[in-house]
Amino acid sequence: MHSYRSLYGALKRFHASLFALSLSSHIAWDGSASAAPGPTENQPSGCTFSFPYVCPEEEVAPRHAHQGVTFEAKSYKAVDESFLVNVLDISDEIHTAYTNAMVDNIETRVAALEVMQFTPTTTLSGQSTFVLGGSSFEGSASDLVDRSSREYGATTFNYDTRLMLDTSFNGRDLLHIRLRAGNFDSTRNSFGGAGPSALSQLEVAFQEASRADRFSVNRLYYQVPVGDFTFTIGPRVEQDNMLAVWPSLYPSDSILDLMTSAGSIGANNFDLGVGAGAWWKKNRFSISVNYVAANGGGSEAGQGGIATKDSGSTSTVQIGYSADQWAIAAIYSAVQNGQGLIQYATNFTLASFRNSGYTSAFGLSGYWQPAQSGWVPSISVGWGINRTTYSSDVNDLGLVSLSQSWAVGLQWSDAFAKGNTLGMAAGQATFATSLYGSDTPNDGNYAWEWWYSIQLTDNIAVTPAIFYLYRPLGADTPAGKSFNQLGCLIKVSFRF
Repeated sequence: MHSYRSLYGALKRFHASLFALSLSSHIAWDGSASAAPGPTENQPSGCTFSFPYVCPEEEVAPRHAHQGVTFEAKSYKAVDESFLVNVLDISDEIHTAYTNAMVDNIETRVAALEVMQFTPTTTLSGQSTFVLGGSSFEGSASDLVDRSSREYGATTFNYDTRLMLDTSFNGRDLLHIRLRAGNFDSTRNSFGGAGPSALSQLEVAFQEASRADRFSVNRLYYQVPVGDFTFTIGPRVEQDNMLAVWPSLYPSDSILDLMTSAGSIGANNFDLGVGAGAWWKKNRFSISVNYVAANGGGSEAGQGGIATKDSGSTSTVQIGYSADQWAIAAIYSAVQNGQGLIQYATNFTLASFRNSGYTSAFGLSGYWQPAQSGWVPSISVGWGINRTTYSSDVNDLGLVSLSQSWAVGLQWSDAFAKGNTLGMAAGQATFATSLYGSDTPNDGNYAWEWWYSIQLTDNIAVTPAIFYLYRPLGADTPAGKSFNQLGCLIKVSFRF
C-alpha cells in the first residue's frame, strides 16, 4: 500500500510541473531562458513562443500532444534546463514507485496463494507379485527328509498384492495406508513359513489370518516432521517405519525374509501393531525411539493392551550416521517373549522364545556402495546378539540365554544389462550360543540365497532365485544326522 501512495504522489508532482511550465512566459529557441524571439528565417511563421507553443496545423504536423499542449521537434530545441531535470527526476521516481507498487501487488497475491497453495493430495501405487516354485529336502535324517518332502515338497503358485495410499495434507506430512492380500498359507506352504522351519518364508509371503485372498489393512500410520524431528503414530505401524536410518541396501529385490533384517533379527524384528515413535536427524546423525505393541488393539486382560505383560511389545532405540555412500547404525530393542516377535531362528531357539520373559537385543549394521555401478558390488553387513531372561514362573534350565545372528549381502547394480540387479547373501538365523545351566548347544545353521532381477520394463521384473538352508532346525536336528533344504523359484513383480 505504501508503494501505491508513493506512485500517486509522484504522478501529482509530475502534473504540477507540467502545469507550472504552461504558465511560463516564453521558451528560448536555443534552449536558454530569455525574451521571446520573433520569427526568423529558420522559424515557421505563424507560431507563437508563449507556452503552450502551438503552430498552425498546415505549418507543422504535431508529433506529441498532451492535454492541449502540442510539441513539434522541429519547432523547439530545448526547454528550461531545470524543468527537464525536474521532469527526469520525477519520471525516475514514477518508474521506481510503479515498480515497487507492482512488486507489492505480486507479493500480496503470492501471500494469498501460499495460504491456499496446497490441498490434500492422495496417490495410489501398488505391486502384485507372482511366485512359482518349490523345495526339495536332503540329508541323512531320512525320516525327516521323507516327511518334509510329503508335506512341503510340492510345486506351488502363489501371489501377494499390496495397494499403497499416501496422503499429504500440507506437502510435508504423510498418512500412509497399505492394503494387502495373498494366499501363502502359513500352515501348509513352506514359502509361507509353515515348515519344516520358519527360515524358508519369503518376504512376499502373506495371507490374512482369517483366510486367503482377503484384503486387510496392513499399515496405517501418520507421520509429520517438526523442525529436526519426525513423529509417527498409528494403529498399524511397523518398527522399521519409525527408524531414521535403515542400515542396509540389501536386498533391492527380496527373497528370504530373514535376509531383510540387516543381520540383527532380534533387534530389527519388524514388530507390527499399535505404535508411536520419533526421530531426530541433523548433520547426518540421527536418534530414533519407538514403541510397538503387537496386541495393543485388544482390551481383554491377559491377552493384550498397551504396556502390559501381554502387549507383544518392542521398545527400540537406534543411533545412526549416514553419508553419501555409506551408513552405520546401532540399535537396542527390549522384546517381550512368548509373542512370536523374533520370527527367524532355529527351531531349538524358537522353542525357548515361546516362554514368557524378555529378550534384550542389540544390533550393529552398516553398508557401503560404490559411486558408480559396475563389477564392484554394494556391501551390507549386520550382526546381532541377544540376552534372554525368563519370568519367575518359568524353569529356565536348558533354555537359551545368549543367541546371535549375522548376515552379509552383496548387490551388483546394472549387472550384465542396464536396470538388472544381481544379488546374493549369506548368514545365520538366530541361533543359541549359551544356555542356562547347560553346555553350549550345537545350534548352528547357515542360509544362502542367490537371485538375478531382470527388468523387462519400468514396471515389470522377473527374478529367478535359489536358496539353501543348512541345518535349519539347529540343535533339533537328529543327533549325528544332517538335514538341509533347497528352494527354487521364479518371481514376477508388477508395479503400478
